[in-house]
Amino acid sequence: MNDAFSFRLIATDGVARRGEFVTPHGAVQTPAFMPVGTQATVKGLPPQEVSKTGTEILLGNTYHLMLRPGAERIAGLGGLHKFMNWERPILTDSGGFQVMSLSELRTLDETKGVTFRSHIDGAMVELSPERAIEIQTLLGADIVMQLDECIKLPNTPAELDRAMQGGDDPELRTQSARALTGIGFQGYAIGGLAVGEPQQVMLKVSEETARELPADRPRYLMGVGTPDDLVEAVARGIDMFDCVMPTRNGRHGGAFTRLGPINLDNARHRDDPRPLDEQSPYETTRIYSRAYLHHLVRANEMLGAMLLSAINLAYYQELMAGMRGAIEGGRFAEFRARTREEWKKGDLPAL
Repeated sequence: MNDAFSFRLIATDGVARRGEFVTPHGAVQTPAFMPVGTQATVKGLPPQEVSKTGTEILLGNTYHLMLRPGAERIAGLGGLHKFMNWERPILTDSGGFQVMSLSELRTLDETKGVTFRSHIDGAMVELSPERAIEIQTLLGADIVMQLDECIKLPNTPAELDRAMQGGDDPELRTQSARALTGIGFQGYAIGGLAVGEPQQVMLKVSEETARELPADRPRYLMGVGTPDDLVEAVARGIDMFDCVMPTRNGRHGGAFTRLGPINLDNARHRDDPRPLDEQSPYETTRIYSRAYLHHLVRANEMLGAMLLSAINLAYYQELMAGMRGAIEGGRFAEFRARTREEWKKGDLPAL
C-alpha cells in the first residue's frame, strides 16, 4: 500500500465493521466490493459506466498486465490509472493465483519465486517476490499484494504447511496471521479460499483468521464471491472483496437482483415486459424489459452482456451500501435477515 494510505473504523455492529480507507486516488467506504479489471478493463464496460454502478475501487491483474502490454510500457504511458482512464483507487493482486491456475508448466523456488510458461506465447517468465512488487509499483497501484502461492482445497497437511497458506487448517492459519501481523502491514488479505471448498469451510476459516488480525487494519477476503458469501463474510468481520462473478455471469445471461439470481436465457422471459427490479436505484435495471434482455442474450448480442454486467455490479454495490448503512445504524442483523428472506422468496413469473 502507498504511504498515503490510511484506514479508520467508523462503526461496528457485532463483528461486522463499517470503515473507510483513504488512498492517493481517493477514499473507499467499507465493506467494499472491487470489480475485477483483468486486463486494464472491467470486461464490456467503460470506466464511466463502472463508476455509475457505485464502484469506488477496481482490481487489476498483475499476471495479465505483466505479460501484455507489460508493466514498463504502462509506466511509460503514465501508469495504470491514466492508461485505463480510471481516476479512483486500484488494487493489484500479486499474480500468484493466475500463475497457479493458468500455467501448466511452472517451477517454484523459495528464493526466486516461480518460473512459468506464458499462456500467450509460451515464453518462460520469472516472477519473484521482488519482481511482483516492482511490477505493481510500475503500474502505480494504490494497494499492492505480496506474491503468494494459491493451492486448491482440500489438500494434504504437508502441502498446506509447505505453501504457508494455511488452507482450511486453523492452526496453520493462526500461525500465518500472527507472523504477518508481527511484521506489520497496512492491511491484511485472507487468501487461498473459494478454491473448491464448501462455503461453510470458507466462512469458518475467514472468521477464525479475522479474529487474529488487527482491528485497525482492513481485512480483504480474496476472490469472493456470491451475494450470500459477501453478507455472511461481512457478518464475520471482513471488509473487502473482489470477484469476477457479477461480470462473468452477466456475460452468460445471469442477473443478480434483490430477488435473487435470474437467468435471462430462460424462455419464460421472452414476453415479459417487466424490468428486472423496478425498485433498483440503478437506472439500467429499471428501464430495460426482461423480454428485451432475453432477446439480447438469445441473439448473442454484446449489448446484453454489457447491460447485465453493469446491472450485476450495481446490485453488488447496492448490497454493500446497504450493509454499510445497516452496520452504522446498528441494524445489521435485521438487514441480513431481510436480505436473505427476499432472496428466499425468489423472482416470481409475470401474471
